[in-house]
Amino acid sequence: MTIKIFYDGFCPLCTAEMKKLKAYDTEQFIQFIDIQMTNFTQQYPALSWDALNARIHVQKENGELVTGLDATYLAWETVGKGWLYSWLRWPVIRWFADGLYAFFARNRYTISYLLTGQKRCTTCFVPSEKDKSRHL
Repeated sequence: MTIKIFYDGFCPLCTAEMKKLKAYDTEQFIQFIDIQMTNFTQQYPALSWDALNARIHVQKENGELVTGLDATYLAWETVGKGWLYSWLRWPVIRWFADGLYAFFARNRYTISYLLTGQKRCTTCFVPSEKDKSRHL
C-alpha cells in the first residue's frame, strides 16, 4: 500500500517526525508532501489547505483521507512500526490522546520553540537529490 502524507514543513517537530518516518520507509511506500510549498494549492486544488494545516493528513491509495493520530498510526503502520502508536488508538486512551493531539496541533509552533528553541523553520526537511521524487 502506498500513501501520501501531508505535513507542515514549517514545524520543526513535524519535520523531525517525517525524517524518522522516512528513515524507516525503505520500500518507499510513502510520498511526503509539504503543505507549505509555494505551489501546494495549485497541485492539490481539491484539498483544503486550512484543514491540512489544522492537523496531519494521510491519503490512502483509494483517495480516502485519514487525519490526526489515525493518520500518524497509518503512516507508521505502513513502514511496519504501527505498534509504536497502536496503543493510542485503544478506546479509552484514544479520547485522551486525540485531545492531546488537538492541543499539540493548535500549538505546534510554540511547543516546537519550547522543545527545540526553534518556532518555525524554512529548511527543516530538505530531501536529498535521490529522494526528491518522494517529496513535493
